[in-house]
Amino acid sequence: MPLGFSVMGARTLWWGGCAWDSCALPHLLRDEPDVLLAIRCPACDTPHAWVVGREAPPQGDQVAHFLTPMARVWDDVVHTCANQRLFCATDCVDAWLRRTGRDRGYVMDLDTLWCFASDWYTGRLEPGHTRRDPAAAGAYFAAVGLRGPFWGLPD
Repeated sequence: MPLGFSVMGARTLWWGGCAWDSCALPHLLRDEPDVLLAIRCPACDTPHAWVVGREAPPQGDQVAHFLTPMARVWDDVVHTCANQRLFCATDCVDAWLRRTGRDRGYVMDLDTLWCFASDWYTGRLEPGHTRRDPAAAGAYFAAVGLRGPFWGLPD
């Protein structure tokens, strides 16, 4: 389902489900050391593109906005993914929130998003993989610098 993210590898084009998943692909797919991630800002329609690899975060001042708190992500995963978006800047996040009548979720820079995505899906394509339990997920969030009630963690 196209949710606003195109992710191009050396031979394959994927629809990225969200900012998180799109930045995770080069970490997950061992045959793709980097990918080209392209989006349009949901607020102003400005196009953006980054090369996302395993070695370092993509360059840019853009931000990711996650609307749905982690405790609620599985209530409607399509809504959750459709609202983990990349924006030009926090001004665009605020304009989009005003236009859509939504409350601010969590805003992070590209470095934090890349760090968050880099190890989240480790082992996901291996037989017998199991999803992190809530305690392990919380520990992972804290380890990559995500804190506060949005993540189910203390500030």
